[in-house]
Amino acid sequence: MKNDEELSPELFHVAREKGTEAPFSGALWNAHEKGTYTCAVCGTELFSSDTKFDSGTGWPSFTEPKNLENIILRTDTADGMTRTEVVCKKCGAHLGHVFDDGPAEMGGKRYCINSVCLSLKKAE
Repeated sequence: MKNDEELSPELFHVAREKGTEAPFSGALWNAHEKGTYTCAVCGTELFSSDTKFDSGTGWPSFTEPKNLENIILRTDTADGMTRTEVVCKKCGAHLGHVFDDGPAEMGGKRYCINSVCLSLKKAE
């Protein structure tokens, strides 16, 4: 696990200050390789590439987490709106938000995750 001093300024801003990266700016928003997306802070497995889809938003989007035990969902009322925040259970990093506008045939959820908060462990 990286300590806060080891985080890039952008990762620190998003993961610790609950910021958001600009859409279409992250290294993984348009990634198509097979593998597992892990927390960029602590390495916890978060999402499978099998559940990633192109939402058109500019952020990596997933229909479900790899393991619900590895995330925390909490109400976020910042910025005058109510959303559901997605947090890494192991290190407390803010990852993004989950919305109810995902593909209906895949459960209807869209986990909209900041690319900077993810690392891709490519399948072998």
